[in-house]
This record gives sequence, structure tokens and C-alpha cells, in this order.
Amino acid sequence: MHSYQLPELPYDFSALEPMISCKIMQLHYYKHHQGYVTNLNKALEQYQAAEQKKQLDHMIALQSNIKFNGGGHINHSILWETLAPVSKGGGEPPRSDLAKAIERDFGSFDQLIKKWTQVATGIQGSGWAWLGYDKFTERLSLSPCANQDPLMIQGSIPLCGIDVWEHAYYLQYENVRLDYVNNFFKIINWAAVEKKYLHRNN
Repeated sequence: MHSYQLPELPYDFSALEPMISCKIMQLHYYKHHQGYVTNLNKALEQYQAAEQKKQLDHMIALQSNIKFNGGGHINHSILWETLAPVSKGGGEPPRSDLAKAIERDFGSFDQLIKKWTQVATGIQGSGWAWLGYDKFTERLSLSPCANQDPLMIQGSIPLCGIDVWEHAYYLQYENVRLDYVNNFFKIINWAAVEKKYLHRNN
């Protein structure tokens, strides 16, 4: 059976400082993301065993575990690849096709940031604030997702997500989520986000 692994980070743990501290990155990557991967692989093994034994009740019971940990793995894998140090272009506004789509769907880049901030700070409890591409409307959209629910279950393609679980920021920002969100925009790798947008139909 295929087992999932932590993806390699495209930068050092300290590369996103001062926006995200080295300690948060290490905990986030090695403890939280690794935890999702470990628990996902375990749940999938249990599911396979239950399937072979035709234990439908066990298979159904495992689905929420697979959704949570599988979503955690998917979401964090996208997170790491859509961030970049300021010295490597983090925070530089998008250009070309994605910039035009943002202007079309939000009015301006500044309006996107304003609305995205409202979504991220408005989430109660833990979750994600996603910029995605809605396959039904064929437009960009902003969507909150609870816990580790992946955006794909809403019918949208994830382009970039703000992790607003407390483990993503509390050690550094304590309870001031707004400060974390404002600094998050300074390290978005818009070139990587645009690449996802350009390949949205593949």
C-alpha cells in the first residue's frame, strides 16, 4: 500500500522570519504536519484491513479520520509551497493572468487582501481561509474551511490558504490573529500561486 510522506520544505525553517518564527515552523512541520501524515497512513492501513474483511461498519467509522488527517496533509503541503522568504519574492504581488483574474473577481489586489483578511479573522475556532478557483462559476473565490477540511470538497481548486489553527501562530502572535494574517501576506509566493492558477484545469 502506498504511504504518504512529509514533502521537503523549499526553504530553511528560519527563512520566513520575522513573519513566522523558526520555532513555529519546526513545530508546525515536524509535530503537526508529521502527525497528520502518520495518522493518515495508519488509518488507511486500518481501512484496507477492514475492506479485506468486508467490515463495512469499520470502514465507515474510519472515514472521518481519513478526511481529517488526509485534509491536514493536503492543506499543509499546499501551504509550504505557496510561501517564500521576502528575499526570494515573498509578498510580491501577482502579475499576468492571475493579476487580471483578481482584478476581475475582486476589483483590485487590495480588495482581495481586505476580503481575505475578513474571512481569515472571522473563522471561529480552527480552520483555513482559502483563495481558490471555483470550477462551477469559473471565477476566483474566498472560502473558509473548518478544521482540516480540504477545499476540494466544496468544488473549488485550492490556490493558497491561510492556516488559522492556533498552532500556526500562537507562540509568536498569541491571540492576535489579525497581526499574523497581515504578516502572512508578506510571504505569499504569488509566483507559485499563479502557477497553480494556470494549471487549474489540468
